[in-house]
Amino acid sequence: MQNFLTDLKEKLAGDLPGQAAQHKMSHPVRRLAQPAPATARKAGVLCLFYEKNDEPYVVFIQRTSSNSNDRHGGQIAFPGGKAEESDADMTATALRETEEEIGIPAADIDILGALTPLYIPVSDFRVFPFVGYVDYAPTFVPQEAEVAAVLEIPFSLLQDKISRKVKDMRFSENIIMKDMPYFDLQGYTLWGATAMMMSELLELVDGW
Repeated sequence: MQNFLTDLKEKLAGDLPGQAAQHKMSHPVRRLAQPAPATARKAGVLCLFYEKNDEPYVVFIQRTSSNSNDRHGGQIAFPGGKAEESDADMTATALRETEEEIGIPAADIDILGALTPLYIPVSDFRVFPFVGYVDYAPTFVPQEAEVAAVLEIPFSLLQDKISRKVKDMRFSENIIMKDMPYFDLQGYTLWGATAMMMSELLELVDGW
């Protein structure tokens, strides 16, 4: 595990694969999106690693579907959320939101680096993704108002190409996206912005 973390930290400090790697897990329509406007809201998210069963794991959350104003309700995502004025920077946003959503103290998390920011047009957020590590197997305390489920996923599953699939996804009665790329996480569908961020991380680690 330590060798994995050391190697990952070194790679995060170098040149990132960027948008080209993100787009390996995006729909062709998504690739036509315009750059983030200056007025876009900011959010910080965290890809949190920890060791379990003698291998690296990553934690995801399933967002609740009860908030009608949440354009990402029900989706699988990294813990995180919008920046607040009290946050010193976007790293602080990601750490604060992670503590609030899954109960891991910010002081326990070692930030290894950052991935390429990603703009989400549908919610007008520019998302700043960070990668971190906690040196124990956490006991997660989900925030009931925001988190429907906590998913503990072995990183090896994400590295396995068998988890990368495509399917048609229905977003409303009249909107169906054909051949949407996604990760099959033990029956959960990881798609969209979080899948794009994970795609860049996998490119960085494995050169897939």
